[in-house]
Amino acid sequence: MNSAVQIGISGLGRGFMLLLPTLGAHPDIKLVAAADPRPDARLRFEQDFHGKTYTDFEQLCQNPDVEAVYIASPHGLHREQVECAARYGKHILVEKPMALSLDDCQAMIDAMKAAQKTLLVGHSHSFDTPYLRAAQMVHSGDFGAVRMIQAMNFTDFLYRPRRPEELDTQRGGGVVYSQAAHQVDIVRLLGGGEVTKVTAHTGQWDPARPTEGAYSALLSFANGAVATLTYSGYAHFDTDELNDWKGELGQARSASDYGKARQALQKISSPEAEAELKNRRAYGETLGLEDTSLEGIGHNHFGFVLVSCDHADLRPTPAGIQLYGNTRKHLVPLPEPDIPRREVIDEWVAAIRGDKAPIHSGEWGLATMEVCFAILESARTGQAVSLRHQCALPDTRHEC
Repeated sequence: MNSAVQIGISGLGRGFMLLLPTLGAHPDIKLVAAADPRPDARLRFEQDFHGKTYTDFEQLCQNPDVEAVYIASPHGLHREQVECAARYGKHILVEKPMALSLDDCQAMIDAMKAAQKTLLVGHSHSFDTPYLRAAQMVHSGDFGAVRMIQAMNFTDFLYRPRRPEELDTQRGGGVVYSQAAHQVDIVRLLGGGEVTKVTAHTGQWDPARPTEGAYSALLSFANGAVATLTYSGYAHFDTDELNDWKGELGQARSASDYGKARQALQKISSPEAEAELKNRRAYGETLGLEDTSLEGIGHNHFGFVLVSCDHADLRPTPAGIQLYGNTRKHLVPLPEPDIPRREVIDEWVAAIRGDKAPIHSGEWGLATMEVCFAILESARTGQAVSLRHQCALPDTRHEC
């Protein structure tokens, strides 16, 4: 049996904190090192995992015990860090968005190919078991061809504590870079992968949060399917209401939480104070492994998704796949996860050990980012954007 993959972490921020329960519980990996500029985060990592820590990312890559690196650093560092890790022969899982230009995405792919190491892009919600299972059902052919996909998510994203760059589109801020990557990945998974054309509009409706807070897009696929994507992070309607108040990360939510994100921001006096509030939600002095729990956490989701095929509509939900057939409606249930969000680590480990080709490869991540860039371009020009760097869904799919 293969030994656990020894993992180094780049960036012990909020993204790492969200995946921490999974990383801490997964039996096939071991966290052995981390790089982060914050002393409190490094100290907490040493206490939680007895691993080595660094202020410099290259020093992390020089550690011979590190077999693979999870890059959860700010978006603008992704290319530089992937290229560095490739030089030292490390496998990579890089957080979405993959990078802030197609050239950067391609450079990352090229570096990893030259190193002959695995590159995965995620976590996006297309790793979630409800969407993987729905994709298996859709592409089985049992329900005819996929014709149309509706994807809709309304959240409080724009009013959660943010650093200044997260409200600046040029530096990777806004919902297109941070949230469309999830939604595009999902509809590409369900629609076969190859988007040919994008028409879109975006919304910047709050001068105090000067970046895209909403978008609506129409995607055309090579197989004739179409998908409509709608996202709003303006903290009004919440699509968790359509998922029985099950949160995006599988947690139970309450309708009584309405308005809390905006209310918390009203108490913030400056961008510096807001950044500090975000830091308090990151891994470090105030939060660590002991503050996480898998108890009561179910399957993740990303709002409302409905796939229309010739003979049925399929709706992935945290409980399973709601199937609307010609004469019968029923739920195809999913068992509760033993380790929530483990799918991304399962796919990464399988790719590293050579057991299974990944879905979410560098090429897949580039194709998703091409759609995201096209959303911004179409919104800016008012024109449809044709795509040239798409890839089909791989034949090899992971069991759910």
